[in-house]
Amino acid sequence: MNTVKIDAYDLSSKKLNDSLRDCLFGDEENIILTNVYGHRYIGTRLFSEDNHKKLNIEIFGTPGNDLGAFLDRHRIVVQGNAQDGVGNTMNSGEIVVEGRAGDVVGMSMRGGKIFIRDSVGYRAAIHIKGYEDKKPFIIIGGTAQDFLGEYMAGGVVVILGIGYKQHKTRFIGGGMHGGVIYIRGEVKEDQLSKDVGVFELDDEDKRYLREYIEEYTERYQIRLGADMEEEFIKLLPISQNPYNQLYMH
Repeated sequence: MNTVKIDAYDLSSKKLNDSLRDCLFGDEENIILTNVYGHRYIGTRLFSEDNHKKLNIEIFGTPGNDLGAFLDRHRIVVQGNAQDGVGNTMNSGEIVVEGRAGDVVGMSMRGGKIFIRDSVGYRAAIHIKGYEDKKPFIIIGGTAQDFLGEYMAGGVVVILGIGYKQHKTRFIGGGMHGGVIYIRGEVKEDQLSKDVGVFELDDEDKRYLREYIEEYTERYQIRLGADMEEEFIKLLPISQNPYNQLYMH
């Protein structure tokens, strides 16, 4: 596969994304981006109904907001941290962050996978939802700030809690009405919104978690305990229509 290196040091966000768009219609399949410092919307304009090529984009530096927004089928790997809005309205493909990420990770995501090695900021997985046969998936190695899974309507979120025996995340699952959140580590009842409940893991949950954890450890070459799935709680919405109390009298 053809590989191209793009130095983003003197490029605006638009110029950098123009270059990526050119690669989509050229011979390049592997793209290495260097000197990325806050460039926004990387990977956003890579959809074409007539061109189904998959790009592999490796980023050295810190991409700015909305990395992989509207991403479709491509793969992005960040060798470092990422700012807010990773995977905003992502459709398919994969984003791997070899560090931490900011707020609203996976906002309105409707397909694909996001892997965050460390922790994330506020409102991770807000409004994520499945679409047709798509099932969005986010796995976070550390922990999350407040409002995790807010208005979540589908998909899977896994919080591994590596290095965190107790989470400080508050208002988990506010307005959640679909999907599932798995959290490893201690979460107190007053950290949960009234829209979610804690459920026992069944055999299918444990099988899924083993697959998710194995995929995470392969991405980051991290060894975890064999019985790690036993330490999780499962959060599910307990109301299919949490908005009644807001709009009905």
